[in-house]
Amino acid sequence: MKKLINDPQDVVAESLEGFAAAHPDLVEVHLDPPYVVRAGGAREGKVGLVSGGGSGHEPLHAGFVGVGMLDAAVPGAVFTSPTPDQIAPAIQAADGGKGVLAIVKNYTGDVLNFETGAELAEAEGVTVRSVVVNDDVAVEDSLYTAGRRGVAGTVCVEKIAGAAAERGDDLDAVATLAERVIANVRSMGVALTACTVPHAGKPSFDLPEDEIEIGIGIHGEPGRRRIPLAGADEITEMLLTPVVDDLGLTGGEQVLLFVNGMGGTPASELYVVYRRARALLSERGVEVTRSLVGNYVTSLEMQGASVTVLRLDAELTALWDAPVHTTALRW
Repeated sequence: MKKLINDPQDVVAESLEGFAAAHPDLVEVHLDPPYVVRAGGAREGKVGLVSGGGSGHEPLHAGFVGVGMLDAAVPGAVFTSPTPDQIAPAIQAADGGKGVLAIVKNYTGDVLNFETGAELAEAEGVTVRSVVVNDDVAVEDSLYTAGRRGVAGTVCVEKIAGAAAERGDDLDAVATLAERVIANVRSMGVALTACTVPHAGKPSFDLPEDEIEIGIGIHGEPGRRRIPLAGADEITEMLLTPVVDDLGLTGGEQVLLFVNGMGGTPASELYVVYRRARALLSERGVEVTRSLVGNYVTSLEMQGASVTVLRLDAELTALWDAPVHTTALRW
């Protein structure tokens, strides 16, 4: 294992220290217990947004704390859910008096711990609503979930719900918009290589040089099938087709196309995937009106990518376009 780390047990804490030092204009980092909040704390009169999950998926979630997205993020240990004693103070720190929406990826530990953390925050007088993101069409159940996993579509939920909160929507309206995005976003990923969790010291699964895993999860969970290595266009079609079919997209619809890198894939390859995915959508009469390409929901240094499609309407498009200023996303 070759990594730019010191003690594997200190990776998350030291990374958070560096993150805080690099971006004091955008975030404040608490280390005991660890969570990240917007610089200056909660915005009075605004619905707060909180998300979180295991570390190793950066920039998710701390990289999306800032204007127009999250008010707080809760990082667990690498590939491990954050604990309720982290989640509760993060929720409280995000509360500006109008309640807090928790955006939770559908992993059993995340769901249970956010539920407990929300209960603890509610005992302190905070009104909390939760939504669960489950955009991965690859499998219904995995090692970590009951039902579909929450993956790259989480970025779309956080961006659009964050814009709604920023414009002044109340908690029910922000939660309803988040649910609308969840109902209209789907993803599927592929792994070319495994990743190595620092404290494990070895790859999380075995994947021969001449094979790839279609439908992989962001923690190295198994996918739909393992196949011989193929060309980028063929792989892209294997990812996009089930996404489009599951959404039931028809000609004339407008979408956001999001090609996400898993951490070890260069941008040049991600654009090869985007090129083919956009062409396939065009062949179906589906218009791509918004795009996002890059490493946003990663799996440490895994080589691979995921394809996410979000069905758009006028309101969702306007909220996607609304100003955002975080370390990882800004316009």
